Amino acid sequence: MKTVSKLILILGLFAFSFNAEAQKLGHIDFAKLYAVMPGLDTVQIKYKDFAEQLKKQIGAMQTELENKYADYQANSANMSPIIKQTKEKEMSDLNERIQAFNTQAQQELSAKETELTTPIIEKARKAINEVAKEHSYSYIFNSAEGLLLFAQESDDITALVKKKLGIK
Repeated sequence: MKTVSKLILILGLFAFSFNAEAQKLGHIDFAKLYAVMPGLDTVQIKYKDFAEQLKKQIGAMQTELENKYADYQANSANMSPIIKQTKEKEMSDLNERIQAFNTQAQQELSAKETELTTPIIEKARKAINEVAKEHSYSYIFNSAEGLLLFAQESDDITALVKKKLGIK
């Protein structure tokens, strides 16, 4: 009976080992791929232009505040208390508007960056998925994240993805 049990156990282990499929793993440095993606230069120009527009607006508001402050400093000795109070309130309100605009500008810059880069990132991801399926990879890791302590050079799919995207 013991021999039959051992035989069944051994046969079960063999059957299990034949059913287990080897998983093919690959890696890519997504940051390096992203840096050479077509259209990235256009995205960078659009982002820079948008940032410059916001910077000019903030600059204009700051110049206005500086001018109001200079006028206040130059003429405060001759102002009545009510006019002083009004001018101080104007400067305080303008300063608050500048801070609010600055916060909103940062949010808009972040949203603009996402809007501009999402199509490029999606195009790269699509190409990675296609290459992974074509070459039977089970998993593709991003080696740019620094999580891979070792990776075979032969499992780097960067060249295959670049070829798929038409990048030299």
